[in-house]
Amino acid sequence: MAGILPEDAPDPRVEQAEQLKFMPIPVMGLVPQPSLEDADSIGLAYGQDNRGYSDMSVSVTYALWRNPNDRSDPINLAELSEEMRRAIELVPPWPRPAWLVEGVERMRYPQLWEAVRTTWHRDPSELSSVHRLLVDHVNHILMNQYREELGLTGNPWDQSAPTVTERMVKGQLSVLVNGVQVPGAEVDTNPFVYGVGAELPGGGVVTAVLPRAELKHIQIQFTTRRWLSRTGAP
Repeated sequence: MAGILPEDAPDPRVEQAEQLKFMPIPVMGLVPQPSLEDADSIGLAYGQDNRGYSDMSVSVTYALWRNPNDRSDPINLAELSEEMRRAIELVPPWPRPAWLVEGVERMRYPQLWEAVRTTWHRDPSELSSVHRLLVDHVNHILMNQYREELGLTGNPWDQSAPTVTERMVKGQLSVLVNGVQVPGAEVDTNPFVYGVGAELPGGGVVTAVLPRAELKHIQIQFTTRRWLSRTGAP
């Protein structure tokens, strides 16, 4: 039974929500919209020194519904390998936690992996600029989600040359954040993804990197993210 989660295993999203209380600024997300589902799938990264947290970033993953009015429509399904499809269909002979069953079922549908990222730095520097953080986010998505399309081999962390550089960032656009237009920047030259970002009025930066093929389904506006009630977060 090694490696098998008991049916009453705690939902890891609850612990994540507790960790996110240390984020000094509000976490941002895309405005609520029928085509996107936020199931509290988040990623957290941070740096520390002898003064405490020096930087922190929170990424939000969304499920994409191409036809939100009919979730049974096959157009909503992700393109999966036969191996992945078999793994999803396999039901083990022991009970699983409800949150795990839910997560496996969600794998049938496209995921906008770490699509929106909120980043905070304690001390402003060239590393905390909108342009730098947008490029970092775009390259992170490309090197983890588009390796086959880019002809990359090996592990993502073995790839040293960036696919996108700051020279590819355009800064002449406005981004809607909590209903207010703020100056923003974009990466609109990559054939696979579109990236956009802005400095937040209260400090920090929000960036989004989205599949170019799915942009017609997505409204690109940001808002302070509301936590789902099951996590117990504020």
